[in-house]
Amino acid sequence: MKRFLLFVATVAAVFGMSNCSKNNNATQVTPVVTTAGHHSEERAVYTGWPETFESGTKAAYTDGTVTLATGIWDLNDALIGNLSTDRKDGAKSVRIENTGKVTMNFNVTNGASQVTIAHGVYGTDASSTWQLWYSTNSGSTWTQTGGTTTTSSATLSTATYTMSVSGNVRFQVRKLTGGRLNIDDFNITDNSGTGGSTGSDTVATRDDNMARGNPSGATTNVSVPNNYLMVKPQYTLSYNNSKGEPNWVSWHLSKAWLGSTDRCNCFSSDVTLPSTFFHAATANYTSTGFDRGHLCPSGDRTYSDTDNARTFLMTNMTPQTPNMNEVTWEAFEDYCRSLATTGNELYIIAGWSGQGGTGSSGGTTNTIASAAINVPAYFWKIAVVLPVGTNDVSRITAATRVIAIKMPNTQTVNVHTWDYYRTSVDAIETLTGYDFLSNVPVSIQAVIEARVDSGPTE
Repeated sequence: MKRFLLFVATVAAVFGMSNCSKNNNATQVTPVVTTAGHHSEERAVYTGWPETFESGTKAAYTDGTVTLATGIWDLNDALIGNLSTDRKDGAKSVRIENTGKVTMNFNVTNGASQVTIAHGVYGTDASSTWQLWYSTNSGSTWTQTGGTTTTSSATLSTATYTMSVSGNVRFQVRKLTGGRLNIDDFNITDNSGTGGSTGSDTVATRDDNMARGNPSGATTNVSVPNNYLMVKPQYTLSYNNSKGEPNWVSWHLSKAWLGSTDRCNCFSSDVTLPSTFFHAATANYTSTGFDRGHLCPSGDRTYSDTDNARTFLMTNMTPQTPNMNEVTWEAFEDYCRSLATTGNELYIIAGWSGQGGTGSSGGTTNTIASAAINVPAYFWKIAVVLPVGTNDVSRITAATRVIAIKMPNTQTVNVHTWDYYRTSVDAIETLTGYDFLSNVPVSIQAVIEARVDSGPTE
C-alpha cells in the first residue's frame, strides 16, 4: 500500500511547530478552494499531507469552515477537539457527532489512489460508523469509495481506502451512526509519482510500515499493556508498559520519506498512550548516563516537520549508551539511508532484549526513572532491502538481501564497526521469541532468515 506526500511545487512557505526548530523545505501548492454551498473561488496555501488538523480552531459543532494547512475544510456537526478525551496524534483532531460531515472545500489535482484516515472513539462514547466519499466535479455530486467503516476502539487505528481516480478530486467523511467520532492524520496518495525518481519508470513511495507482519501479535487491547499496538503514519510499534519503552518499532524507508527538514529535538511524551499507562518524559533520562535513543531514526523521517516530530515521541525512545547511539548504531542508520537514496526501499524493524547496560556513568544499570524504564542489554535491527517497486512483500525472494544486527548496549560497542555485529534473523527470533517476516512464504523465510548478510557495508 503506497503512502507518499502529495505535492506540486509552486509556493514556498515555512510553518512553525512548538518545540521544534523549523526549516520545512517541502514543496507546496496554492490550490483553488471552493466554499461549500457557494461558487466563489478562494485561495489557500497547501503545505503537504497528511492533514493533521493542528493549525486550525473550531470550537462549535455548527456548520462552518476552517482554514487548515492543506486548505479550507467545511465541518458540519463537527469541531476541532483538543480535550484529553479526544483521540488524537498530537494536540488536536476532528470530533464529529450525530450525522456530521467533514468536507474538503478544495481539489487536489493529480487524482488519488489511496486515502488513509486515523480514527477512534471519543471519550467513552459508543462505537460509530462512517463512510468516505469523493467528488470529481468540485462537490456537485459525490461517490462513495470503499465500504462502511466501524470505529470501536478508544485508541487511534488507521482506515485505508484504495481507489483509482484521476484529475481533480476532493473528499468527504460522512458519519452515519453511533457516538462521537474522532478522525486525524487525513492523508492522500496521488497519481503524480511524487517521492523522487529512481532513474527508471518506478518511483519511490510510502508503503505500509508493517507490511512484513506483526512479529509479537500486538493488539490495541488495553488489557494487554505489554504488547500494545500503536499505529502512526510514520511508524508502527508495540509498547511495553511494564518496561516503559517500545518492544519494537517497524517502519518503511524510501526517498519518499526523506527531505531537508531539520532535526527538531522536540522530545515529548506520547499523549496517545492510554491514560492508565506509564508516560515516559524526557526528564526520566536526565543524568542517567543513557541517551534518549530513537528506534525509528529522526533521519529516516525528514520530508516534513510533522514526520520528524513524530520520531521524537517518547514511545519511540529507549535507553541507549551514547557510544552505541551516536556512533555504531547511527552508522548503520546512515548506511540504510544510503541504500534508500540509491534505488532501494527498505522495511526495517528494531527493538531490544535483556536487561542491564553500561552507560557513560560506568557500571551496569538495569533500570532508570525509579525502575519504570528498563535498560536493555542488547539492541537489534532487521532491514529487508528491495529495489524500488510495487507489491513489495510478493517481491521478497530467497535472494533478497536481509541485514540483521545485534549490538551490546555498552560504551565499548564502538570498538567495532556496525558490520561486525551482523547476525541472522533466526538468531534474533531465538533471542526475542518474535516471528519476523511472517507475511513472507515460509519456504522463503527459511532461507533468508538463516543467512548472515555479507554484502557491502558502505
